[in-house]
Amino acid sequence: MDALSDVLDSLKLKAVVYQKARSTAQWGVAVAQDQYSQFWRLLKGTCYISIPGEDLIRMNEGDFVLVPHGAAHRIMGQPGNACVPAAHYVRSLQSGNPLFQGNDEETLLIGGHFEFTSTIIHPFVQSLPKAISIINMEGEISLWLEQAAKFMNDELNTGRAGSNSILGRLAEIVFILIIRTYIETSDIRPGFLHAFKDTRISASLNFMHAAIDKEWTLNQLAVTAGMSRSLYCKEFKRLTGETPFSYLTNLRILKSKELLLRSKENISEIAIKVGYLSEAAFNRLFKSKVGVTPAVYRRRVLLSTD
Repeated sequence: MDALSDVLDSLKLKAVVYQKARSTAQWGVAVAQDQYSQFWRLLKGTCYISIPGEDLIRMNEGDFVLVPHGAAHRIMGQPGNACVPAAHYVRSLQSGNPLFQGNDEETLLIGGHFEFTSTIIHPFVQSLPKAISIINMEGEISLWLEQAAKFMNDELNTGRAGSNSILGRLAEIVFILIIRTYIETSDIRPGFLHAFKDTRISASLNFMHAAIDKEWTLNQLAVTAGMSRSLYCKEFKRLTGETPFSYLTNLRILKSKELLLRSKENISEIAIKVGYLSEAAFNRLFKSKVGVTPAVYRRRVLLSTD
């Protein structure tokens, strides 16, 4: 498994797709800040998304916008339109008396949100920008996103058995496609996203994630990137903000947390799986990073989620 897939899998992504928003006339909806990552896909018309501190985003048919950190934002038919709270707009849809109806151009929007259900969040998530726009895309990625959006629209129209599950899976695919497209096509500042974009460092990350239990040496890690030791250390730190061994250690801690919460394996078995032959050494390292021993961590988190 490549490093990005491993990270995304560890997030235990859960998606919800909203009812389609159909509007005409002078419309605007204000979405409050929350803990979710919202996404929007424009099916018909044009609209604008305004996020404080970011450039105004114009959406045309087929465009996607992802708001990864749940920042407050406004969605409008035209810049400057008055906006009603999203909760007020949703209530109007549910009551059968939707707002913003008229005879002018129709806007049709699909939206939803993503929730990272994992208690273990990789630094990759913090490196995502306030907004990701997939605008005027062409080629294979455009076809993938177009088909995913088409299937979501079909499921919303039919409401057949299992639609919610299908919509959730489709939205998860959309999230991954948006992230991959952003990494491949955008000018990304140094950080974990940039590390995934760099072919040499991403190759090294792939090796680390695939063999987390291996007793890596610095020479071996440098070889995975096809670089000298000094250049490898310099580039790895520049892109990720960590040294190779610091990243590997933190990755092992993240993986051990996941195993502690999602498996019934004992501490010694988990220690071996994340690269520590000595349970005592694993316990000391885990406590230095997390503040409690693995056993206490497992007990506290599991009790809090019962």
